[in-house]
Amino acid sequence: MNAPLADTLPLGRRLTIMGAVMLGLFLSAMDQTIVGTALPRIIAELSGLSLYSWVFTSYMLTSTTFVPIIGKAGDVFGRKNLFLIGIVIFLVGSILSGVSQSMVQLIVFRGIQGAGGGFIFANAFAITGDLFSPAERGRYMGLLSGVFGLASVIGPLIGGGITDHLNWRWVFYVNIPLGLAALAVVALVLPGAPGGTARRRIDYLGSALLAAAISPMLLAFSWAGQDYAWTDGHVVFPLLGSALASAAFVVVELRADDPIIPFGVFRNTVFAASVLITFVTGMAMFSGTVYIPLFMQGVLNFSATNAGLVLTPMTLSLVAGSIVSGQIISRTGSYRWLTLIGLIIGAFGLYMLSTMDAHSSQVAGMRDMSILGLGMGFTMPSLVLASQNALPQTMIGVSTSLTQFARSVGGVIGVAIMGSLLTSRLEDELASGLPPQVQQQAPEPLLASLRNPRILLDDGALEALRTLAFEPVFGADAAHLFPESIASLREGLATSITEVFFLSMCIMAAAAILTIWLRDLPLRTTVAAVNGEPERALPAAGAVPASAPGATPRPAPGPLSAELRRPDGL
Repeated sequence: MNAPLADTLPLGRRLTIMGAVMLGLFLSAMDQTIVGTALPRIIAELSGLSLYSWVFTSYMLTSTTFVPIIGKAGDVFGRKNLFLIGIVIFLVGSILSGVSQSMVQLIVFRGIQGAGGGFIFANAFAITGDLFSPAERGRYMGLLSGVFGLASVIGPLIGGGITDHLNWRWVFYVNIPLGLAALAVVALVLPGAPGGTARRRIDYLGSALLAAAISPMLLAFSWAGQDYAWTDGHVVFPLLGSALASAAFVVVELRADDPIIPFGVFRNTVFAASVLITFVTGMAMFSGTVYIPLFMQGVLNFSATNAGLVLTPMTLSLVAGSIVSGQIISRTGSYRWLTLIGLIIGAFGLYMLSTMDAHSSQVAGMRDMSILGLGMGFTMPSLVLASQNALPQTMIGVSTSLTQFARSVGGVIGVAIMGSLLTSRLEDELASGLPPQVQQQAPEPLLASLRNPRILLDDGALEALRTLAFEPVFGADAAHLFPESIASLREGLATSITEVFFLSMCIMAAAAILTIWLRDLPLRTTVAAVNGEPERALPAAGAVPASAPGATPRPAPGPLSAELRRPDGL
């Protein structure tokens, strides 16, 4: 095996590679947000309003599905070519999306973009692990996490500006020059070191079964509670198919010589805790952030622009927290306490959001979101580093991709569950909050409109509801019944969303409790252990130095199978 990149490349060259990796990651992350502001114009030209959500769903399905598969492939074949392939696929998807002539074409081409994004996501953090030892990796992991936050702010701004002054198709074309720049730098500067030995090979059957398990599960949870009831066949049958494919995947992987997901890694308590905490944190974080724009627009009646501004402080604090936490980890060698502190701060931010009501200010929302963002900035890079450091360097692709996969799946499941709870709670609130005359005399289609909080986001729809539904049914009484009904809808929506925030806080608190199993392991100061050489370690904060009296000597790394049998991975 070739010598590790961290030990052979000069710092300047490694930083150049990091810049290209961050650019590629920025493109794929930004593409998840840049399209949102252009969609109204896209739908106006291509039609297909009923397919609106699929523009996002297709990207999410393919990108999430490919992450664990490509993460393993990077460990086997090396990451350079896979990263380059990912950029090429992403650029091809961008060009095709830009020339789309129908919504169906756009959805298919967005899926191609998502596949390229999955290649990029799976390899970006792993390449960082190849370039820097765990002891110095924290500061760079913080920068990569900050890229996500920066992309979520810049994406809508760029998308809106391009749509207003050029054409929505340039939302996709703008990726081309930046992607080509990242492609050229990575191709020229990053060595094509193999990820494993020649005898290792991809488990293609396991890969197919994993894709068959992930895709219908994500699809079902993206529909559940929003487009279809949990008992609807559109939800039940995909979940059943996912369960069967998952069972087959486990059977195949337990017998595979080199499985996509070696289940033995979960006997490592630090790695298992990292993945579980990431999953639970994803449930809480996405459940909280998805509904704050709805609260600002639907409850407080802010414009879409002002509602979007509420997310900006969260993003900025997330970027700041990621950079600061990375520096602290690199200096102290401890990630456990930063993770715990971040989860506590995040839970407090969600609690503050849960205290908002129909009379809260935008400033209060921005303050509370910034608290949540700071907590997540402390937490996310810490968990990625913990998972990478817990396993051998030869498995860095697996460790990184499983952490990212856990966050994505946790977010999808959390949003689905919270969406169902919000809908159920809102119906209860409206049943008791609407004026009695409306409850008794309004026809079912009118009541159905009042149960849909998204009507509060469209002033035109509200006016149509007043003139075409309320006035014909209630006559002169509509002058007071309509504003009373809308006010009750806003109050009910406020109560329902703040309960989602409170439940998200409880989930975040549960993630903090799980840090009991997230022990600080010494951060390796070299990646040479992949060659069987002794590895140096930076003692974690509070750890007993190896030379201290009574300290237990640390054994040299042994075979991979032996390493996985030890619960601490050492």
